[in-house]
Amino acid sequence: MTRRVNDDTFVGRLVPPPENAVIGIVVPVPEPWAQLLVDWRAKVGDPQAGLVPPHVTLLPPTEVAVAERPAISAHLAEVATCHPPFDMHLAGTGTFSPVSEVVFVAVARGIGSCELIANDVRRGPLARSLSFPYHPHVTVAHDVPGDMLEFAYSGLADLSAEFRVDRFTEFEQTSGGGWAVAREYPLTGPPR
Repeated sequence: MTRRVNDDTFVGRLVPPPENAVIGIVVPVPEPWAQLLVDWRAKVGDPQAGLVPPHVTLLPPTEVAVAERPAISAHLAEVATCHPPFDMHLAGTGTFSPVSEVVFVAVARGIGSCELIANDVRRGPLARSLSFPYHPHVTVAHDVPGDMLEFAYSGLADLSAEFRVDRFTEFEQTSGGGWAVAREYPLTGPPR
């Protein structure tokens, strides 16, 4: 059984018992943009800057039984075979304010592919509901003062990053609150 930990902040808010793990499924942002976004997150004082690699979330942090990991891996491998690689374009910034004090880099191209993959990931052994509607994005400022939210919003407004997405990644939360790659799943589905 999966248990919701939080929606898309990848902040360690729960220490699972030893028989459980907290995982998340993401599309990683590649270099050179990944380091740029880490640097911006650090510049605005986001406490997660060094713990959470830049990504687009497909499955928010979710507590799972360690015994279920083989079934989860098989499920994710099957999902990956159903989806082809796609192009992603990150462009400009947005915010969830006033609902949530978050600034993000917007996904301008690749939204539909992320939605389809995310829907398939959140089935079977990873079935869960979300607290908010799914909205692909890359968080760049969270849990920071208002002036720093504005700084991130305006400072990254002209960002444009285009790259090919050929896989998604399963992260597992470490005991220190960071996130480590558990496994990568190449997208091998037929072209649409």
